[in-house]
Amino acid sequence: MSTVLFGALMSSSTDAQTGARAFRIGTLGNERTPVWEGFHQGLRELGYVEGRNISIESRWSDGSPDRLPALARELAALKLDVIVASSTQAIRAAKDATTLIPVVMVLASFPDKVGLIESLARPGGNVTGLSTLGPQLMAKRVELLKEIVPTASRVALLFDPANPVESLAMRELMAATEAAGIKVLTFAARTPEEVVTSLAAAASSGADALWAFGNPANFKGRQLIADAARKNRLPSMFDEGIFVEAGGLVSYGPSYYDQFRRAASYVDKLLKGAKPADLPVEQPIKFDLSLNQTTARTLGLAIPPSVLLRADRIIE
Repeated sequence: MSTVLFGALMSSSTDAQTGARAFRIGTLGNERTPVWEGFHQGLRELGYVEGRNISIESRWSDGSPDRLPALARELAALKLDVIVASSTQAIRAAKDATTLIPVVMVLASFPDKVGLIESLARPGGNVTGLSTLGPQLMAKRVELLKEIVPTASRVALLFDPANPVESLAMRELMAATEAAGIKVLTFAARTPEEVVTSLAAAASSGADALWAFGNPANFKGRQLIADAARKNRLPSMFDEGIFVEAGGLVSYGPSYYDQFRRAASYVDKLLKGAKPADLPVEQPIKFDLSLNQTTARTLGLAIPPSVLLRADRIIE
């Protein structure tokens, strides 16, 4: 028997011994960005190959979170083995759509405080996964902004006032900025259209820096936000590196690629019979600092060496 034929038979035999059935995974979020590759890498590392032992059904809201409940119901109707949901709104939509299918959350802020889980240690229900918040994260962002722009005293913030997660984040930000002597000017960003009008208002507000939370509307308008910040000579701070790729100045937060990669381990445990209620929620262990040097030069800013040495990624 040839080596190739023997190997094919052994592979077929192994598949049969492991049950042969391909597991069905659903993914739900705003859009398929590069960080989702972390999830697929994690699956491959654990031996899951799409088209062989898993299939994946994806649904994306494309910046319109009001679509998420219907998209989640579509996934729930498919009788999947597990759903991976990215962002608090997507996680809530998945949780509301099914109590039977396990849900792995990624990019969740304050999940225990907004009713997605009972506690980080014992989530309860059918939702578990990863939280994006680490100790003093907002204070570290404010400290970083002051290192780069020591004269910053008024920051324009684009946020969604209807989002309970952002209301909680706002409290942490206000405490950190007050301690740093910074006044926060708030501008609503509930929809992509509102981002446009709020950017114009922020530009004429007298602010000397711009901060945008990573909600779906801001995410969809990230290029517009980055362009407006440069045009109006406003140093800009973000949660996610993808804003810096668009031309924003700086971002600091959990490594989203790493978070998505780690989400695959939750999927693996659930497919092997673990109960989501018994799997503790993990907090970030890896953080990324991204800088856009081209934008810094455009703004006439010299990034301090101490910040450059800490940067995980510098975009020229």
